Amino acid sequence: MLIAGFPAGAWGTNCYLVAPAAGEECVIIDPGHQAAQGVADAVGKHRLKPVAVVLTHGHIDHVASVVPVCGAHDVPAWIHPEDRYMMSDPEKALGRSIGMPLMGELTVGEPDDVKELTDGARLALAGLEFTVAHAPGHTKGSVTFGLPEATGGADIPPVLFSGDLLFAGSVGRTDLPGGDHAELLESLGRVCLPLDDSTVVLSGHGPQTTIGRERAANPYLREAAAGSGPSAAPRRGM
Repeated sequence: MLIAGFPAGAWGTNCYLVAPAAGEECVIIDPGHQAAQGVADAVGKHRLKPVAVVLTHGHIDHVASVVPVCGAHDVPAWIHPEDRYMMSDPEKALGRSIGMPLMGELTVGEPDDVKELTDGARLALAGLEFTVAHAPGHTKGSVTFGLPEATGGADIPPVLFSGDLLFAGSVGRTDLPGGDHAELLESLGRVCLPLDDSTVVLSGHGPQTTIGRERAANPYLREAAAGSGPSAAPRRGM
């Protein structure tokens, strides 16, 4: 399995291209601010053919390049219905007034083909099967995408594309519209805690980690497991 990732734009949002191997079809995850050129570079370098864009949530730092990327490759974008409005109204998602400048001139809106994600769905794309888990807390429509161990064979661990649910040592912020700390803890407990310790976590920001590492050291995941009071550790994301 090939996973090519890079941080894009002012927020350093991780964009991923996932394929069975070089020279094959791929899925693009979270093409955010200024990600279009990085996507084009990765497609060319690995000789990939994009077939879909999938989005962990609707914040502008994860969707800003959806329109040009989908348009360049004539592919659909998948997003949870509760976050769909954010693609064309990013200021509302951030609690800003309409018309306020947002990182200069950004092309916002929906691509020509938008498909909606549901909890528990299995997306068969590019020869891979992604398992969708609805994981609200950072936003109402946040989701994660899981790739089971069987995708790459016994020597390749399972992978979780966690968006802004879980980071190395932290979690996504919950103080923007649609955020809810209790919901985020519930999502962590339901989506992340049952996973095997070997699961590789590729998040929306920062370095990769594993479920085992976060289970041992991440204060929010430990809080979700223990059902204790809120942690004072800093949170990340937009």
